[in-house]
Amino acid sequence: MKNSTSTIEVKSNQSARTFTIRKTYSDGSKVKYRTVQMVQSEFDSEEMNTENDWRQFLNATNDYYKV
Repeated sequence: MKNSTSTIEVKSNQSARTFTIRKTYSDGSKVKYRTVQMVQSEFDSEEMNTENDWRQFLNATNDYYKV
């Protein structure tokens, strides 16, 4: 797969303790992911993530699914 530039936008759902991650590529294509439900302490910690943290999350875990 060719390496393309992308941006990541994340929205939190406090009541469900999940995050929706939208990844937009430079060509305009978009992919949407949702994390699995987290325990409250993990959710609180993940709320402080930067864009690079979310990139690492997507690359290093399987705790999300494509929406």
